[in-house]
Amino acid sequence: MPHTHRIAVIPGDGIGREVVPAAQEVLDVVAAAHDVAFTWTEYDWSCERYARTGRMMPEDGIEQLREHEQIFLGAVGFPGVPDHVSLWGLLIPVRRAFHQYVNLRPAKLLRGLTSPLRAVPDGGIDILVVRENSEGEYSDIGGRFGRGTPAEFALQESVFTRIGVERVARYAVDLAASRSGQLASATKSNGIIHTMPFWDEVVREVAGERPEVQLSEYHVDALAALLVLDPGRFDVVVASNLFGDILTDLAAAVIGSIGIAPSANLNPEREHPSMFEPVHGSAPDIAGQGKANPLGQVWSGALMLEHLGYPDAAAQVIRAVEHVLAETGVRTADLGGTASTREVTDELLSAVRRR
Repeated sequence: MPHTHRIAVIPGDGIGREVVPAAQEVLDVVAAAHDVAFTWTEYDWSCERYARTGRMMPEDGIEQLREHEQIFLGAVGFPGVPDHVSLWGLLIPVRRAFHQYVNLRPAKLLRGLTSPLRAVPDGGIDILVVRENSEGEYSDIGGRFGRGTPAEFALQESVFTRIGVERVARYAVDLAASRSGQLASATKSNGIIHTMPFWDEVVREVAGERPEVQLSEYHVDALAALLVLDPGRFDVVVASNLFGDILTDLAAAVIGSIGIAPSANLNPEREHPSMFEPVHGSAPDIAGQGKANPLGQVWSGALMLEHLGYPDAAAQVIRAVEHVLAETGVRTADLGGTASTREVTDELLSAVRRR
């Protein structure tokens, strides 16, 4: 009997409803080849639900998700629902309730991809960005004052705790030690006088526990420039919530398309479900047209397989993705092709069945 895992599925909005089923098809085939099975439970939590009920998810949504081992998310966001409503009504509560304090975002130039940068060789970009995912600049502390008056102002507080910085830094340091031993930390301590020097101090302390890891510190603006000018210098990057969010969208563009970039919201201790989702948004402009690129969702599924303890299955998914990119002409519009979501999915299924 295959080992079965309970997965909560939230397709969400827009193209999420197209790429999630595509990725599920691929994952089911790969899992079966490795004596694994998934029990998928789908939830309609989305902006459409918000428009009907006034809530992105029900009051007991977290408790419903708690019954599952992992969460597979598509995308949320749709015109008419402000982005902060969709984010704070679903994603951030899930990340915080389940202590998903690591947001892991690979940026790898897969075989068959061409970077928009000049002279980047095959495999010349292989970066793992470790983004702090539970505090930092994404805090709900603050408010708007004097609304509608000439003296109106907004106050937004950043929150950096020693526990929060230590644990994400330790994850990044351990990850760097398992790879090249090189860790880059994004900071802005020359301009942000309290939180960033604190971030620097704590990251240095944690890195100092592992002498085999070489820590380099970059002001985030310089780091962004170097991601474009010399991406091959980076291996593991650790960054605060906001800096990591921005840098990873840039890194996704550097490997060719934000439509293929994956992410994992991890609870490293595995005491709670982790959540896997592509970096791209809901793309309402192409939703329902069959044009969406499923590769970001599929790659996120590979991260889920790896987190569940199936590295060989995860590698099989990535090989299938690289086969489609490098050995077929089947590409969606964001990668310069004309293929549909269905056509890309069918090529992926053929590739994983051939193993």
